[in-house]
This record gives sequence, C-alpha cells and structure tokens, in this order.
Amino acid sequence: MPPKKKVDAAPSTMKELKATLWKAADKLRGSMDASQYKDVVLGLIFLKYASDAFDERRAQIEADLTAEGWSTEQIGQVIDDFEEYRGSGVFFVPPTARWSYLAENAKGFDDPQLGRRVSIGELVDDAMQLIEGSNPTLRGTLPKTFKSEVVDQRRLGELLDVLNSARFTGDGSTKARDLLGEVYEYFLAEFARSEGKRGGEFYTPAGVVQVLVQVLEPHRGRVYDPCCGSGGMFVQSERFLAAHGEEASDLAVYGQENNERTWRMAKMNLAIHGIDTGGLGAKWEDTFAHDIHPTLKADFVMANPPFNIKDWARNESDSRWTYGVPPKNNANYAWMQHILSHLDSNGRAGVVMANGSLSSNTGGEGQIRAAMVEDDVVDCIVALPTQLFRSTGIPVCVWFFSKNKAAGQGGSVDRTGQVLFIDARELGHMVDRAERALSDEDIARIADTYHSWRGAASASGEYADVPGFCKSATLAEVKEAGYALTPGRYVGAPEAEDDGEPIGEKVARLTKELLAAMDESARLDVEVRKQLGRLS
Repeated sequence: MPPKKKVDAAPSTMKELKATLWKAADKLRGSMDASQYKDVVLGLIFLKYASDAFDERRAQIEADLTAEGWSTEQIGQVIDDFEEYRGSGVFFVPPTARWSYLAENAKGFDDPQLGRRVSIGELVDDAMQLIEGSNPTLRGTLPKTFKSEVVDQRRLGELLDVLNSARFTGDGSTKARDLLGEVYEYFLAEFARSEGKRGGEFYTPAGVVQVLVQVLEPHRGRVYDPCCGSGGMFVQSERFLAAHGEEASDLAVYGQENNERTWRMAKMNLAIHGIDTGGLGAKWEDTFAHDIHPTLKADFVMANPPFNIKDWARNESDSRWTYGVPPKNNANYAWMQHILSHLDSNGRAGVVMANGSLSSNTGGEGQIRAAMVEDDVVDCIVALPTQLFRSTGIPVCVWFFSKNKAAGQGGSVDRTGQVLFIDARELGHMVDRAERALSDEDIARIADTYHSWRGAASASGEYADVPGFCKSATLAEVKEAGYALTPGRYVGAPEAEDDGEPIGEKVARLTKELLAAMDESARLDVEVRKQLGRLS
C-alpha cells in the first residue's frame, strides 16, 4: 500500500503564514518578470482577504439575526444588502468572485455554452471586475491580467491551492484587516528586495518611515505625500494612531503617484488598512506636470522622493519655486519646495533626501538652501546610516521642515532661529551582508532627541547637546558654515571616555609598553635572521 501523501498543516503563526504565502509567490516566479508576478500575487492576496473578510462579516450578520429570532427566509432577504458590509468597512464580494468559488475551479472548467474551457485566469479577472463594480472605492484599482498569455494558468491554479490554506480572519482580538495588512507589507518588502533598484520606487524601508512618523507624530489633520509609492507613509501614520488609541478617521490622507502599477498597489494597501483612498486621485499623475492637490495645505507631509532625478517636468515660472528655480538636471530642491508650498502655516514635514542635498552648490542649489535657512523653515536634519536602502548605495538623510518653531507649535520651547542636527550614522544593525535596519531603540533615540529639543510632552527629558550625536545650532552658525547642513560639521566628535587614569601616568605606561613591544620585535628579527642563515 503506497504511503499517504503528507498534508501540510495550515499556518498557525504570522511567521508561518508569511512563509506559506511567499511559497505561493514562487509558484509564478519562473514564468514572468518580477513586476508582473508582484501584481498577480498581491492582487490574489487582496482578493483572498476581501473574500475571507466578507465571509466573516456574513456569518456575523447571520448569527446576529438568528439570535434576534429571524427566520432563514427573512435573513436571506437582507444578508446580501451592500450596506450591511460597507458600514462595517468590509467589501461586498459577489458569489462568483468569492474565494470558495475560485478555489473549487482552480483548474478551470469546460463551459458547454461557450463551447470551450474557461481558465482560472478568466475567472479571477471576472472576480476582480465584479468586486470593483460592487465597491466604488476600488474602481480602477485591481489588476485584471490573470488570463494574460504570460501567466501560466497551471501555476496560477497551484498558487490558489497554496493560498487556500491561509485564512485572513480574526481570532476575536485580531481583525482580518490587521493580518492581511501585515502580510501585504511583508510582501511589498520582499518584492522590493527581489527587484533591486526598481523596488526602491515603490517601497521605503519601514525603519526610515518610522523615523518620519515618530518625529512628526501625526495625531490628526491632513497628511500628504506627493510621491506616495505603495502608501507606506499613510499606513504607518494609521498605525501610529492605533498605538495611541486613536482612530484612522482622525487623519485625512492625500497623495500622488506617477507610476500606474505603484498607484494601484497604494490604493489596495490603503483599502486593506481601512484608509480612504479618494485622496490618491482618480488616476496616476506626475506631481510636477500636474499637481492634483494644488490648493492643499497639509498639517503633515512625509515623503521619500526619487533621488537626483535628471529628467523632470520643469517650468521656470512655476509658483512653487519660492526660494529659487531648481536646476534642470536635479529635482531634489524641486521636491522640497513643492512640499513647502503645500505646508499649512503651522505645518511640519519630513523628507528623505540624498546626502548631496545638504551641501550641493551646483545649479543654484546653494542659494536655494541658504534662502530656506534664512526663512527659518529648516527644523532638523538627520544623517542616517548607510545601507538602509537595498535599491541604492547613496547615503541618505532626512530634512524636517516647520513653518512655525514658536512655543506651542509642537512643543513648549521656542526654537525660532535654530536648527537641530542629529548624526545617526552609527546607529542600526546589519540584517544581512547587504542591508542595515534601524531598531525600535534607534528610532526612539532620534525621535526623543527631537521631542526633547522642542519640549514636547512625549519627550523623556530636557534637551542637551551630545558631542558626536546632536547639536542645536543658530542660524548664524549655519551661515558661518556657508549654509552647509551636514550634521557632522556641527555635532563634532564624541567625547573620549574617561577611564580615571591621570594623563601623565597613561603616557608613561603606554610609552613603556611601546618600547617593550619594539624590543621584542627586534629580538624576533634577530632570531628569524639566525634561522634563515642556518637554512642557507
């Protein structure tokens, strides 16, 4: 009797769930390029989540109505009411778009009416179309390329089988959305790693995003990202609110993205996390060529613009160039001025930039930087460690801007006419040979330093300069340095540790040890020559 085939147990932990789903992604890796299979896998994960969340809500409605004494017939008349789902933040999923239907037909089926075989790719494309039709906020968002020739239908069916072992439903304390949101973010990170430089266009490392969020603390108001990628800044802002017992509805998000595929990823990412996607616009757009939020004044702006863009839609008469016209071959100062133009009078911003932006004088950038400093909108500069981004080896920093540094706006200390410099290049730890990550403690140290400087309620103590790490400089000091904003110029070297040994005694001891080492070296030299003489 042949041995029974081993049946894999359903994943029971988040780590196992992620491993199972990454295994599912590998099913298609060999038949299409990274960007294509990313769209397919993320789309399927979204579909699985939407269906599981729908089933969970449907069962809850049925249980609640049964407990109230409703008959099966009465329940059947209301259980498919769209509003019963939308009101709970759940997408309505029509019958042939539900996962159970797709899983049953993962290998396709023969359709007598069509006189041919219907592939699983066709069924999934139809499911995506049906879900968009039933949920207006998703229209134009979901991928519909599953029946494409480049998608191996057999492997697609196998991928559904693997996904079928995972359930994105809660355990009473964890919502389906929370589980799927974490998995979706995990996949974004994994795909970014696999795509290298291209991955950097849609994904900002979580630690870098956390630096921006923890420093700015976006409790409420309007959050804007003019190059939002897959929406990580918005998701982390929502998590910040959740960690402080606040609702995502306290924030209104606005974003723009130039790449179609990335824009779709962002829409799905926000939808999964229960964040209104309307602020991302009706379609993808170039921020410089067509600003879709021209009148927006945001309370917070968080962005990781593409570094050093040489080819961009430059208009010398653009009203956004308050501090000077950016050069043709580099958009760094265009991004920063665009962001400043969208800040409210009390707004604050955090922008990831290449380190070159801190000291460059080419194309008039030095004059633009000087004008921003003199206008006192530069709040804080943080130099980050290398290798945080797999997509680039360029050293990076974060510029923090503030339209109002007076007491009461973000803290009890008036920091008008001052700039905080933080040199965090020594922080972080290597995840592998190619990538460094910031720990929660690293992020907290950066954020707490800033909050202490501002006298914020969340600070752990009073601010003090720390040689080698942080320095509060006046605008006069910055001007004296030629308006260069490299933190290392201001924070200086860390203080040498005092071991308690008097300097005179230390010099005498070290001299004695050095002379002894030189004597030993001379003795060994004589011995080596003696042995070589014997050999000859």
